[in-house]
Amino acid sequence: MADSFATTNRFFDNKHYPRGFSRHGDFTIKEATLLERHGFAFNELDLAKREPVTEEERLFIEVCRGIREPQTEAERVWSKYTARIKRPKRFHTLSGGKPQMDSVEDYSDSED
Repeated sequence: MADSFATTNRFFDNKHYPRGFSRHGDFTIKEATLLERHGFAFNELDLAKREPVTEEERLFIEVCRGIREPQTEAERVWSKYTARIKRPKRFHTLSGGKPQMDSVEDYSDSED
């Protein structure tokens, strides 16, 4: 992986992980470090903004397209990241049930 995924930019996702990958709890420290160091290159390869330079990068693109299952650590981490950002956000309430409607009493002036 020395020649693969080379980039000088750090990768951050402030929309889904505003406090960083390692502080959110979805990734191990090793995975978070890998995302921060090489995530910019992973993203560019996934979005086809960058052409693959090595065989490892070409295989990475096949994983991104769903042609094959992830084999390397980089492929597994990027697959995990994309799965996490595509899932619906969970919303927790304290009520435990459906929202209740306020009861509205119908008042009329006529005396029936």
